[in-house]
Amino acid sequence: MRRRSLAVLAAVPLMFAAACGTGGDAATSTTGASGSASSGGVPELQVTGAAGAKPTVAFPAKVVETSSFKVLTPGTAGETAKTGASVVANFTVFTWDGKENKLAGSTYDEGGPQVITLNEQVPEILRKGFAETKGGGRFLSVVAKDTLPKEQQAQAPPGQSQVFVVDVVGVPTEKTAKGDATDPGLKGVKVENPGGEAAPKLTTKTKEKAPKGLVTKTVIEGTGPKVTSGQSILVQYAGKIWGSDVEFDSSWSRGAQPIMFQIGTGKVIKGWDQGLVGVPVGSRVLLSIPPDLGYGEKGSGEKIKGTDTLVFLVDVVAAY
Repeated sequence: MRRRSLAVLAAVPLMFAAACGTGGDAATSTTGASGSASSGGVPELQVTGAAGAKPTVAFPAKVVETSSFKVLTPGTAGETAKTGASVVANFTVFTWDGKENKLAGSTYDEGGPQVITLNEQVPEILRKGFAETKGGGRFLSVVAKDTLPKEQQAQAPPGQSQVFVVDVVGVPTEKTAKGDATDPGLKGVKVENPGGEAAPKLTTKTKEKAPKGLVTKTVIEGTGPKVTSGQSILVQYAGKIWGSDVEFDSSWSRGAQPIMFQIGTGKVIKGWDQGLVGVPVGSRVLLSIPPDLGYGEKGSGEKIKGTDTLVFLVDVVAAY
């Protein structure tokens, strides 16, 4: 499966990349719980466009090199994201230099929101914005060089800051599918479901011949709305090769952090696009994907050959 990386965050210039590794202890907020900002630069930045759509920002000539945030729309859906939680959001990022003020990247240009974990790699000033903004809300943040440790501040590019407009989509409450599990009934494949948030076990060691076409089997029937084409879905998954039991990818093996991607639009392999549209949110689904709906004749990497049938166990945690 092709995964979309956090391209927007990766596109932000070096100063922010350095800040992401620090936790930003020096960052300070210029807004209270009410969302009204004091001095520090945020009030001078004019954001236009409704939350949930790509914004535009009007920049004053003088760059403010002090970090700050302002809640523009508090949002009403669900709860705010606490430190350590995962949050689904759209990001639009600018490099504020008082001249070109270039767009560094936007998830609105990449096909949908992204999920991030609010850990120490996310600057504190952004975490504060998330802590005051619910789903459907928007906040503005200046991420400046004061997010860096003192020894690194002198190395930061002078006369510029990063400006984030963040639209909070939601805060996922589940990490796995939960409910009564059934045998998928696919000869050659075994699924063990321990329950709770524990990772299921997928076994594909078999002498049975792989199905020639796409097979979709429900293991846990979700109770949420059905996934529609064009939505961004949040999933946990494990992927193995039919017959060998070789695992080539797994979110459970990477700390059980769900990932997000757009479905039904060619962002992932065809077997995912065809097999997951229509699945109720909260479901655990087994997919057997033939080569032509997977990575094709060329395969992928060192593990997946062009003749391999892929078997995925997928938990559809949320859809937006």
